[in-house]
Amino acid sequence: MGKKRAAITALCILGCTVGLAYPVQASGQSEALLAQQYRAYQEAFEAIESLAQVEEAGYEIIEGQRFPVVLETFGQAEVELVPIMHKEYRRLAILIADSEGNILFKTNQLETNYKHSGQLTQPTKSLESVSFQELDHDGLTDIVLITTCENDTGDYAGKSYKVGDVLFQRDGDFYRDWRISDKINRFSMNKSADLIASFVGEGHSTEILYTAATLEELTDHGFRVVQEHSYWIDFEKQGRLLVAPGFISMADYDVFMIYLVNTQGDIVWSFQPMEDYDNLYALKGMVCLDVDGDGMKDVVVLARYSYSGPGEELLIDTKCDIYYQRTDGFEAERNFSDICQCGPEDTMEELVEIIREYWGWPKEE
Repeated sequence: MGKKRAAITALCILGCTVGLAYPVQASGQSEALLAQQYRAYQEAFEAIESLAQVEEAGYEIIEGQRFPVVLETFGQAEVELVPIMHKEYRRLAILIADSEGNILFKTNQLETNYKHSGQLTQPTKSLESVSFQELDHDGLTDIVLITTCENDTGDYAGKSYKVGDVLFQRDGDFYRDWRISDKINRFSMNKSADLIASFVGEGHSTEILYTAATLEELTDHGFRVVQEHSYWIDFEKQGRLLVAPGFISMADYDVFMIYLVNTQGDIVWSFQPMEDYDNLYALKGMVCLDVDGDGMKDVVVLARYSYSGPGEELLIDTKCDIYYQRTDGFEAERNFSDICQCGPEDTMEELVEIIREYWGWPKEE
């Protein structure tokens, strides 16, 4: 084994910045104490009137993501976008400063600051990218932001994920629409600025992948079934089902999902092996057979996925996913990838043997 996107625009017109009086009570802290801490944090942020006051307010400037830019609402002179991160609470804020360092606009009302509901401290690790694009067709430049977050606790502790957001420019101000930000992130359209622009500016979307009730509904919205890996299977507890892997293409990304469809064409189960990767690079194989020795067919998927590295270079991972058939559906394997890291040369036949050995099957001669 080797190592290892103009219907949405209507929402913009109604959008507004979503505020937060203060977070609600969090575990281990009284509501009064948390409210006091939040007020102090917000007051320090509101007191920032120049770049010279950033550090005093408890922030640090993210030097690699500050950019000179012409934003129409401030005239034709260049201003500077300066992102700052709170050193203790890991909350992102955006400042727009003039050539003298005076603050013309600021906001900390950003999607990445609400990932841990009711908590002052957030999981934001870095600001991955800043992009200036005209998205809502009003002739004004908007700002696209993508952050990287990482939870310290829970099932996904230590696993990085992206959070996308858009600041829409309007005369003398910027605002965000929480409904747009919610869809960007809930339906995994946060992988890149191009993907966000495809949704916000062009009306393309992956939402159907998560809301469709039938295979026909999926294909009517651009879902393409990978026919060479699609076939009917008799699952012991689920009955006869069509295995339908496929993808929706959006802004040069192929967003991959697998569906199990009954004889009436209804979707009865779905899998998302792509998880937080950017793009399906290649589907190498998929089999439905018993691998854990309980007499019921499971689903094993071997695919390669691409994503952008720290320097925007293209990186590719090979990943095997296992979904065990259970009485009430399917259960994803959580630990196998820790034991077996796949490489580009690995085959499905080799993996099936390794999985079965993992479950204690005798090795075939």
